[in-house]
Amino acid sequence: MSKKKCEHCRLSFDENLMLSDDNVKFFCCTGCKNVYEIVHTQGFDEFYSRLGKTTLNPVNSNQNISENIQSLYQNYVKNDNQICKINLIIEGIHCAACIWLNEKVLFATKGILQVDINATNNKAMIVWDDTEIGLAEILARINAIGYRAYAYDAQREDSRLTTKRREFYTKLLVGVFCVMNIMWIAVAQYSGYFMGIDAQTRDILNFAEFILATPVLFYTGSSFFAGYKIAIKSKTPNMDMLIATGATLAYIYSLYAMFSRKGEVYFDSVAMIITFVFAGKFLEILSKKRANDTIDALNSMIISQINIKDQDGIKTKQIDEVRVGDIVVLKAGDKALIDGVIVSGEAEFDYSCLNGESLPVELKVGDELKSGSICLDGYVEYEAKAEFKNSLLNKIITMLENANLKKPNIQTLANQLSAKFSITILSIALVTFCVWAYLDGFEIALITAISVIVIACPCALALATPVSTLVGLSVGLKNSVIFKEARMIESLAKCDTIVFDKTGTLTKGKLFVTHAEIFKPELIDLIKAIANVSNHPVSKAVARHLTNDSSLKLSQVKEIPARGVSGMYNNKQILAGNAKLLMQNEIFTNEKNGVSEYFVAFEKEIIAKFDLSDELRQNAKKVIDEIKNLGYDTHILSGDKADVVRSVAHELEINQFKAEVMPDEKAFYIQNLSSKNVLMVGDGINDTLAMSYASVAVCMGSGADVSLQKSDVVLLNDDLASLLMAIKISKRTLKTIKQNLAFSLCYNALTIPLAVLGYVIPLVAAVSMSLSSIIVILNALRIKKCNFVSKRRN
Repeated sequence: MSKKKCEHCRLSFDENLMLSDDNVKFFCCTGCKNVYEIVHTQGFDEFYSRLGKTTLNPVNSNQNISENIQSLYQNYVKNDNQICKINLIIEGIHCAACIWLNEKVLFATKGILQVDINATNNKAMIVWDDTEIGLAEILARINAIGYRAYAYDAQREDSRLTTKRREFYTKLLVGVFCVMNIMWIAVAQYSGYFMGIDAQTRDILNFAEFILATPVLFYTGSSFFAGYKIAIKSKTPNMDMLIATGATLAYIYSLYAMFSRKGEVYFDSVAMIITFVFAGKFLEILSKKRANDTIDALNSMIISQINIKDQDGIKTKQIDEVRVGDIVVLKAGDKALIDGVIVSGEAEFDYSCLNGESLPVELKVGDELKSGSICLDGYVEYEAKAEFKNSLLNKIITMLENANLKKPNIQTLANQLSAKFSITILSIALVTFCVWAYLDGFEIALITAISVIVIACPCALALATPVSTLVGLSVGLKNSVIFKEARMIESLAKCDTIVFDKTGTLTKGKLFVTHAEIFKPELIDLIKAIANVSNHPVSKAVARHLTNDSSLKLSQVKEIPARGVSGMYNNKQILAGNAKLLMQNEIFTNEKNGVSEYFVAFEKEIIAKFDLSDELRQNAKKVIDEIKNLGYDTHILSGDKADVVRSVAHELEINQFKAEVMPDEKAFYIQNLSSKNVLMVGDGINDTLAMSYASVAVCMGSGADVSLQKSDVVLLNDDLASLLMAIKISKRTLKTIKQNLAFSLCYNALTIPLAVLGYVIPLVAAVSMSLSSIIVILNALRIKKCNFVSKRRN
């Protein structure tokens, strides 16, 4: 039976099993036939020319989207103007042609306002007018052309990327294994070229190299051929084109030389070219961590229902149903998701997720309550002053979604030169072939042209950046510094302004006792007992200071919102908390302004007093001094109180600081800095928005998950010395990259003319190319020898 290709999916089937139409077009199934008719009738036949030789999966015309529709409806957002937005993953996309077709079909659909499909992860962002088209119709359109859409799921995408990384691992291992073995054979061949070798041994070595080089070219190098096809389709020459061309021509000529027993084989060059450059591509996969969206992480923090008090008592409402004037109820542990004003009760709130302030904030009737804060103790009722969509927390999420991420789109000189370099070398090789073919015949012309491509093969040029970067990444990892993307090393090296958050960054973000006075040492066990009964941050800090637990048992223990805790011991009252708690019980003391104090009173007498503060990180002063010596302009942005921030800034000798700033104000501050190369160092959710507007974002390892995902560099050991280490590593790595690029360009400028003139045979070209690569690698390894630990002493 004869076989024919399906007009849509391009797969081959027996002709008798296929469907045909009036125009004698053959299809493997009704699904493919229906999709072809849709594409053809809407004038999108360009899809098939873009598809090239890529094959698709046969279309399942019976795909059922009803099972998916409910989950999708829960994942889209609609505003008051009935404009909706959703993030989808479109399953079945194989190439750029698939993306082109989906975008064309969706844009041609009435009611769809915006479509943006990410080529790397098939994630689609679709915006539509709900009055003109529904989500089910959009899914039906996608389904009709042979693809399936489902709601974006960060965990599912993480699994997909894990599979992709595993595939890269396998390809790299194959390349490394083959290159290590092929080089041993190459040593024997090079030796035999100069010292003599019998024909039979030479043929065996050639065949062994062929066996080892073939999987490297066609398996490890498959991504370069994919890039080559993209370059052809997009008419944009790239490094993949030159790498694939040089390696393939060297491979083909080597096959000719092996079977004809004329000339030299260059299978070792083929394997080295593919493996070394693939290692650079693998670097990007290796250096990237989780790809979860920050917006997903923030949205996951928002509960769907909150407690509302009305005439019938307390009931739950969906967060989007809460209106201005509703009374919201909060108890200990609840998070405020809507802005408002407290109308009943009092409590202490943790504002650290908004402004990074280390100390709890006491709020009472009449005080304003911001969304995003957490109730630590007590019970309050507050009147909603805004709907959720207009509350501070949602504004932060919206700003993150719409933020123009001004990350530097810096490309290395190798990438900037790659297109011109590739087309130039191929042109030179073609001209060289034509000239030599006219002067000296086909064989000499082919050998000379291959010599040009091999000696000018961008191995050294392509390795200049990834190898240096790989060494920089490994040095950083050994020193607890993680660059989440390789390009961030270069971006960090070019920063000239550093903005620090205070709490958790310059300070430890953890309360500790700075001064303790025990007026009744004989009652120390009682003091320990009252400190251990509360989970309040201040009580916990005092308990840590007192170390050992107490065996004493207290009765009638009661948390007093925004004040402290009370209890009974042997029918006598014991109090522990702030000065307001003592005054409430007619025990008078002097409270220090700007200092958190914790008192313990027994039978109306103060028996202990503790001063608490937030401690500077170890080596903070030394690190800041060295950073300033490197020429950086330093700033502090903090949501903490002005006197606290001023004290830290004065101690660190940082003259530019701003206190009591909210997340949006931090972002605005960074936006308006004169420098466009800003490094933001933070640790909490309150820093996430500011990080979006910085050129490079650095997060302390103990920071919130959202900040860790939003950051570009993570300091695992929470030591500011690691920040200095990261800066020095990035600067040294960038310097090495420039050295390697300069060398590789000079090397090409000197060797290409020699190859064009016929003074270099392919064997010497391969050896020369290998030596240039080795020089680049050795220079990159010098980064490991640098001493990044400062010897400067305070």
